[in-house]
Amino acid sequence: MPHAIRPGDVLAERYRLIDLLDESAGGLFYRAHDTSLDRSVAVHIIRGDDSRAELLREAARTSARVVDRRILRVLDVDETPDRTARDGTALCYVVNEWATGISLDILLADEGPLAPRRAAWIIGEVAATLEAAHAAGVAHGRLVPENVLIDRTGSVRVIGFAVDAALHGLPAGRASGDVTGLAALLYSALTARWPGMAGSVVRAAPQAHGRILRPRQVRAGVPRVLDTLCDAVLNPDGGAPGSHARGTYDLSTAGGIGEALREFVGDPSGLADAEVAAIRRREAGQRPSLPTMTSTTTVALPPVAGPLPEPAPEPEPVVDVAASAPDPDLVAHQEPDPEPPTEVAPPPEATERPTEAGIPIFDDDGEVSWLAKRAEKPPPPPPFDDLPERPLFAPDPTDGAPVRQPRVPVGASGAPPGPGDPGYWPWDTSTGTGHPVTMSGSGVIEPVDDYDEPEDTPGRSWLWLAALVAALALVLLAVVVAFNVGRGRTPLGAEPDDEPSQTTGPTTSQTTEAGPTTYSDVTADDFDPQADPPEENPDEAPLVVDGDPATAWHTSTYSQQLGPGGLKTGVGLVLDLGATGGVSEVDLTLGGAPTSVSVYVTDTAPRGVRGLSPAATATATGPELSVTLDEPVAGRYVVVWLTSLPQVDGGFRGEVAEVSVLGTPS
Repeated sequence: MPHAIRPGDVLAERYRLIDLLDESAGGLFYRAHDTSLDRSVAVHIIRGDDSRAELLREAARTSARVVDRRILRVLDVDETPDRTARDGTALCYVVNEWATGISLDILLADEGPLAPRRAAWIIGEVAATLEAAHAAGVAHGRLVPENVLIDRTGSVRVIGFAVDAALHGLPAGRASGDVTGLAALLYSALTARWPGMAGSVVRAAPQAHGRILRPRQVRAGVPRVLDTLCDAVLNPDGGAPGSHARGTYDLSTAGGIGEALREFVGDPSGLADAEVAAIRRREAGQRPSLPTMTSTTTVALPPVAGPLPEPAPEPEPVVDVAASAPDPDLVAHQEPDPEPPTEVAPPPEATERPTEAGIPIFDDDGEVSWLAKRAEKPPPPPPFDDLPERPLFAPDPTDGAPVRQPRVPVGASGAPPGPGDPGYWPWDTSTGTGHPVTMSGSGVIEPVDDYDEPEDTPGRSWLWLAALVAALALVLLAVVVAFNVGRGRTPLGAEPDDEPSQTTGPTTSQTTEAGPTTYSDVTADDFDPQADPPEENPDEAPLVVDGDPATAWHTSTYSQQLGPGGLKTGVGLVLDLGATGGVSEVDLTLGGAPTSVSVYVTDTAPRGVRGLSPAATATATGPELSVTLDEPVAGRYVVVWLTSLPQVDGGFRGEVAEVSVLGTPS
């Protein structure tokens, strides 16, 4: 196929192929020029004998029934004669409108997660398109970020309506799949992660225990209403999506999701113009930036360590004093400029100095506000208290109270006493001589420097003797016990009994908890509640409990992976234990990997997994998988639910050779 037609060739004597945009599974996607109408078009081309050719033609006819300004319409569909291709092969082609802009996947790669209101507006436009298409009985079939485009006029356009799914060999899409795709697009716009099952260049969303993490767990600041919407549709384990409707909005339909998003966005005026401005900045080579400040806010320049360079002489403008007078409302909120440093010389032509800019404040909705400058300078801190004129607690002779008169003592050498001498006092409040004094009758008790404990303390020798006797007794007792045990007797020297006493308590075997045992006589049935009829190779189901790993039960081969965005959320087996018992572990022998498994335990025969909570989940990377429950769960029926299948030729298919249930039978 790549050599059957090339850029520069003319298709159907009308469409000149210009650029090859994509090539996948034998299908080509070209930008072409319609020579008849002198306009650019998009052309999808596959071989006429390809099994998808009939799907492509039917999808083109189906999408033509939808009339909406956001859809890139189908303009032509046909099959060329054999002589068109270089190798003589007939070609099937579909011609669509061409629009210039940026797709959602490239927008997320350039800017990262979008602001919540911007993301809700873009996906709300897609939801309005799907609402009109579903009313006409048409589904898109493959909603991915690559199929959402913001064109040069700021409008949101939807690409590949029904045609893209046909090119990937998928059957006609369903409205329920489009609803899940809408929630996946909103999740992707909020987090720059892709939670859908269809392939995309956007990085996959993280998962835990078989559930996609909520947007608020991936990116901070996501509004709760958008977080709840995504989680209710992408993780519908708790019930039908409609049961999670917010207010009067039914989240099981594209119209309900669109109304919820429009309520969140409010008045959309100016959003399309903002997208046009963003596209023009991107085309000019400018990176996306934060919202600019208002005209009344000016960024302060940092001080320069040296003199400013002399500016080039310019003619002095004539200033209209009345027109250039500052706004009194603005001047009232501005402080006088501080004096510049002495080493900085302001330019002579400067007539006003810039004011200081505020600090940006980001709220949860992605909006940016600016912290206003302080209107008044903070007051200086209070001065330190002066040092006291006299030491703390020193007597004050001016307060009117009688003061005891000190006397100047004389030391042994005839000089005033110093530190360490008896009667030393560090200040003199009466004479002002500064000599140490003693306070007569002041109540100060001189400390005793040396205190000698009497050598003969009554009773002390008896305490030492008693402690020594007790230590010797303990040593003697340990020697006797060791001697008796070494001779095979009891610690007290008695002969041991030949038979264990019946009153000494339970034996070791009785106190050891019995481990889980494998259930026998288990029967197995296929479990496919989401199919019509609900069967999945029922004749092979008993082979998983026959004890022969060479025989196995197989699922059907699916063109899409299982999961919230696939045709089914899962498929599996029901094991009947025969009676209610405790289940602690399920061991499986699989025929392929990776395979994700969820285990459910119930008392009644299940009709589906919706509303049930998995007892355990695990993913196999090899042929053997052991799913261990955190705590044993009582029940009669064990559901082995496959939520992800290994890839095989032609799609995805699972295989289970053996299943063993371990626990505590009743």
